Amino acid sequence: MPNNRPDIVIIGSGMGGATLASALAPSGKSIVILERGHHLRDCAQSRDDLAIFKDGFFRPDETWLNGEGKSFIPGNYYNVGGNSKFYAAVLLRYRAEDFSNLRHMGGVSPAWPITYSTLEPWYQAAEEMYQVRGSLNEDPSEPPHSGTYPFPAIPDEGAIARLRQRLIRGGLSPSSLPLALDIEQWLRGGKTPWDAYPDTNGGKKDAETVGLAKALKFKNVSLITGARVTKLLTSEDRRISKILYVKDKKHYSLEADITVLSAGAVNSTALLLHSANENHPNGLANSSDMVGRHFMNHNCTALLAINPFEVNDAIYQKTLQFNDFYLKGGPEGLPLGNIQLLGKITANIIKSQSYMPMILARWAAKHALDWYVMSEDLPDPQSRVSLKDGQIVLDWKRSNWSTHRALVRKAGQVLRKAGYPIILSRAFDRRTPSHQCGTAKFGHDPKASVLNTYCRAHDHDNLFVMDASFLPTSAAVNPALTIAAQALRVGAHMKEVDFLT
Repeated sequence: MPNNRPDIVIIGSGMGGATLASALAPSGKSIVILERGHHLRDCAQSRDDLAIFKDGFFRPDETWLNGEGKSFIPGNYYNVGGNSKFYAAVLLRYRAEDFSNLRHMGGVSPAWPITYSTLEPWYQAAEEMYQVRGSLNEDPSEPPHSGTYPFPAIPDEGAIARLRQRLIRGGLSPSSLPLALDIEQWLRGGKTPWDAYPDTNGGKKDAETVGLAKALKFKNVSLITGARVTKLLTSEDRRISKILYVKDKKHYSLEADITVLSAGAVNSTALLLHSANENHPNGLANSSDMVGRHFMNHNCTALLAINPFEVNDAIYQKTLQFNDFYLKGGPEGLPLGNIQLLGKITANIIKSQSYMPMILARWAAKHALDWYVMSEDLPDPQSRVSLKDGQIVLDWKRSNWSTHRALVRKAGQVLRKAGYPIILSRAFDRRTPSHQCGTAKFGHDPKASVLNTYCRAHDHDNLFVMDASFLPTSAAVNPALTIAAQALRVGAHMKEVDFLT
């Protein structure tokens, strides 16, 4: 067990916590990472579609409450590497326009407190760190890059290469998804997709295989697994004075100069609220009453485009996207969102998620191309995470749904034109964690935000929150790269100023 007085404690080993740990490790300061889960081990269920999508083999035994007080099983995972172990390995940048006020059919996505150009060098650094495979100059919405992708894009499989050409002939600009994936290594573990499958053979470049691995090469960094943090204590000067956690049913505590909360947008909020005390009756970092508010979860739909006369023999499929409607395409030219391929959907997945008979599910899976249609969920202070008798309440107020419906219709139109006459779609619900973010947004005004622009709490000089909580908007792209880029930026800042002295 590490000493009880490390310099830095990071709570959570997901994309934010692991990337920040890798940035801080060379400082020589003693760093302890507390992770409530354990390492994922390879097993038969790792590539078993029924175990993953029907039985929920890897999901924790946990329930949350929705806004009506009804319990549901959330789609979060607790393991070393966090949700990135199951992510699609898509590392997309926010578009430059996402950092400014952007009007949507459902309202306005507010400007960030920093610009795209401020974060751009860290985007580049994160792409290099996570060994992203990609291709520039294909996507009309792509923001400026100061460098190139470190590796070329993963090649399309035959069916996807033909799809790309059809979309081009239809006047669209399909582009290669930027992927943090060693495809050869992944396929050594089994001929399956990687999207939503756990990474147990190192094929994905995720928080564990990259960020945490880099950090743990330094002797001053240690990881404690199975450590569930229960409360943060504060001193009279508002600083975080002690971290309480449970491991193997035993209670422990740590004191640190700096505490970093990286437990995810929902669980970081829950810990801040649960740590309320006499001096902070509404929870820690919450003088603004903004902790838990502005919860966002992308508006997402799974869409199957079927040509009954063609067979899709792709194994993994997920190498293509098109953003022609990201910044335009709606009424008055308003933005709609991102359309990217899903990992190949199997008959077992279709059957487990619908009432479709297995014989029809097999036929659909054989002939379908599977898409992930994603639109921005706008920040709303009434969309929030709170606690009821210690249990997490997720009262998600879905927003901007008119935009999403318009994008689903647009996707159907262009795919029918490309030769797929049958379109099936199903929206994702709150049980699917479609990029949960917000809840501790960063900003300049302590009365209207939780964190400053370097993710330090306005209310506590030695508390940082470095995960998807800081995001003030969700945009309409996968957020993992933005979290990693901000973590590298925050780590550089912490080393440059007096936080580590």
